[in-house]
Amino acid sequence: MPGRLLSIGECMVELSQAGEGLLRKGFAGDTFNTAWYARACLPAEWNVDYLTAVGDDPMSSEMLTFMKAAGIGTDAIRRIEGKTPGLYLITLKNGERTFSYWRDTAAARKLADDGDHLRRWIEMSDVIYFSGITLGILAPEAIDTLFAELRRAKAAGKRIAFDPNIRPRLWAGKDVMLKTIEDGARAATMVLPSFDDEATHFGDTSIEATIARYHALGVEGVVVKNGEHGVTLSFGGTTSFVPAVKAHQLVDTTSAGDSFNGGFLSRLVRGASPQDAAAYGAAVASVVVGHHGALISPALLPG
Repeated sequence: MPGRLLSIGECMVELSQAGEGLLRKGFAGDTFNTAWYARACLPAEWNVDYLTAVGDDPMSSEMLTFMKAAGIGTDAIRRIEGKTPGLYLITLKNGERTFSYWRDTAAARKLADDGDHLRRWIEMSDVIYFSGITLGILAPEAIDTLFAELRRAKAAGKRIAFDPNIRPRLWAGKDVMLKTIEDGARAATMVLPSFDDEATHFGDTSIEATIARYHALGVEGVVVKNGEHGVTLSFGGTTSFVPAVKAHQLVDTTSAGDSFNGGFLSRLVRGASPQDAAAYGAAVASVVVGHHGALISPALLPG
């Protein structure tokens, strides 16, 4: 059956390495990357929409044109007068990336300021996806607005997926960060954490501890990503393991987790088992890390 997936977060201007000291301009951001890969992997009868805020400048217009060309719906995006998108630069060393950001005044920080707008789009959607980065860029009152609408959707039986995607630089302090991440999980039906983040910031000593902690917060399904060591899933009281797919070459790990999430959700929402969905997500990620930048051509993705 066709449906609608709504991804909520920030899309930024991306500058990535193009060789010989040159930079390539693109558009990316964790929740947008997931929307991109979900759109590429879902059939045409599924709608994939992105909810954010952008400015009224030419770069924002170019970003919206880019999204539309990829088949991602932009009607949920509010335009804020006088604002611009955020920007980040990827620096690579041995395939691993570091980021430099310019986003303090980005329009996306206002994406949840209009509660009625949020509610309307969440109510129209079957699956809602957001991340810890979504939360990290918002003012406290905007976080409260978003959580209120997500909790309403969860109570109505909608499927809500959350990637904690923990980035300390976005937060005023560790305690606020961890509490907000936990509140995000409480508003979700499914969480897709990365084990290295959970071990570093929550102090989890095992994947089993991560799974138990999120279930204790009321999460129905937990998908713990562990890089080359595969994915551990816990759904319906059953734990299972899906191995990683070895990449033919490692060029750029940007968007490895985001592309996994997009591939995983694209299969799960159409009725695949969590294990089969995770196997497909792993296959998508193995292709993505073999290319530069967050987004690669859909033609390169596994069928």
